[in-house]
Amino acid sequence: MKNKNKLKVRSVFISDVHLGFRGCQADALLHFLHSVETEYLFLVGDIVDFWSLSKSSHWPQPHTNVVRSILGKAKHNTRVIYIPGNHDDVMRDWVGHCFGNVEVHQDFIHTTADGKKLLVMHGDEFDLVVRHSRFLAKLGSVAYDFLLEMNQQVNRVRRRFNRSYWSLAAYVKKRVKNAVDYIGNFEAALAHEARERDVDGVVCGHIHHAEIRNINGIMYYNDGDWVESCTTLVEHKDGQLELLHWAERYEASLAQVVELPGLRKTA
Repeated sequence: MKNKNKLKVRSVFISDVHLGFRGCQADALLHFLHSVETEYLFLVGDIVDFWSLSKSSHWPQPHTNVVRSILGKAKHNTRVIYIPGNHDDVMRDWVGHCFGNVEVHQDFIHTTADGKKLLVMHGDEFDLVVRHSRFLAKLGSVAYDFLLEMNQQVNRVRRRFNRSYWSLAAYVKKRVKNAVDYIGNFEAALAHEARERDVDGVVCGHIHHAEIRNINGIMYYNDGDWVESCTTLVEHKDGQLELLHWAERYEASLAQVVELPGLRKTA
């Protein structure tokens, strides 16, 4: 069902969708894409999870629908800029090319409506594990995949009791000291890179931790992910940036659908 009251913004930043991975929340992302009109759409890495696709051929229809929705926006007055990440790094071979009106860039300097310059990049370049040991990165991803599977199971139970979406994975990361230290170091490294590039801020993804912070005068924006938290960063028409947490909006839309006359909720 199409949303007639669309959110109209200047820019949208999404990353870490992981199409092809079983934990990808493609239906929620599709609901967001149908709910927004934007001049710029930044795909900030790990849109397609080629690591997962190398292990299994999981690609349900909603994943195809997400791709179609993005291409549809590229065809109709939205500038789509794709910045590959580590899970879709094969696309880095095509930096400088354009496919179906989708531009592929290594990184990008975006100027907001109020004149701020933002460096847009995935961020894995500053992850020492990914840079120096692909094997260790994949080993870590196995444990993370398990955590995300548990995340899905927990939320299935919560839905049965009409409880809102809750991210187990995010909860664990906030309470494990090594994860907290890693996130802090990552944010500091990205802010330092932005300062070196003489810009006002940096937009990234990679660590699945949505955040807006001022780090010593540099604005750090992480748009989160569509696996754990269903978050996106948007730039409004006046240049102000905001994090949107879409999981609850998506679940609310489902509740409205099942309450329509002639329809009943199914388990």
